[in-house]
Amino acid sequence: MKLLAIGDNVVDVYLDRNEMFPGGNALNVAVLAKQYGAEDTGFIGIVGDDSEGDHIIDSLEKNLVNISHIRRAYGESGKAYVDIDATGDRIFVKSNKGGIQSKLRLKLDPSDYEYMKDYDVLHTSIYSSLDDQLPLVKQLLPISYDFSNHFTDELLKTVCPHITFAFLSGSDLGDKQIEELINKIHGYGTHYVIVTRGSKGVIMSDRTQSFIQGIEEAEVIDTLGAGDSFIAGFLTCYLNHHTIKQSLQLAALRAARTCEVNGAFGNGKQLVK
Repeated sequence: MKLLAIGDNVVDVYLDRNEMFPGGNALNVAVLAKQYGAEDTGFIGIVGDDSEGDHIIDSLEKNLVNISHIRRAYGESGKAYVDIDATGDRIFVKSNKGGIQSKLRLKLDPSDYEYMKDYDVLHTSIYSSLDDQLPLVKQLLPISYDFSNHFTDELLKTVCPHITFAFLSGSDLGDKQIEELINKIHGYGTHYVIVTRGSKGVIMSDRTQSFIQGIEEAEVIDTLGAGDSFIAGFLTCYLNHHTIKQSLQLAALRAARTCEVNGAFGNGKQLVK
């Protein structure tokens, strides 16, 4: 399978050791899907012209992600400042709100749409400012969308008619709330709904059947990127013609392994003070 990711990218700056790692949901999914066996992955996004942007570009190239349609702009790359608690869970302290990405919204052009035809699925996120362009994108390939835990009814109603895979974080929701949420998203037109619940595992529905997947054991040192790893693992496995059950299990294993490394996929670099 071939996966294209469009949207958010940052460097995650670890304050305890003054080290930065490339990240952002869309970028992580592109890199991790390539690591998990995707034949080809690409990434389109806006990256600043600073040293952090250089590190993002270098990391994508080292991980063999196609960046032929990436944009570099004069300004600051996205930065998120992170601390890790005693359990290995990441705590976001502050950010620059996406840096230059928040000032220059990504606008796809005809060459981007032509480029998309080479891929089997497109992944994007709530942080990628692509929502108004989804009606055009869906005419070319299926869309996977990560809502994180910041979704609203209005956003679901806007996005879900255009996407095939919906990923949501529902660790603060009860079983009844999750059931209602899944039914609502199906009602808006999305075929596959996957709700991650932290240590409680995952609930998924494909309209006809529900699936439950528990977490896999891990020596946790950093949970950053675990959700992105789950998404990349599921899409890569399922779109390579494995069953939903097999894909969920492998995705859980991928997420567990991500918790055992710093950053979403490594590539740490010391910040210059």
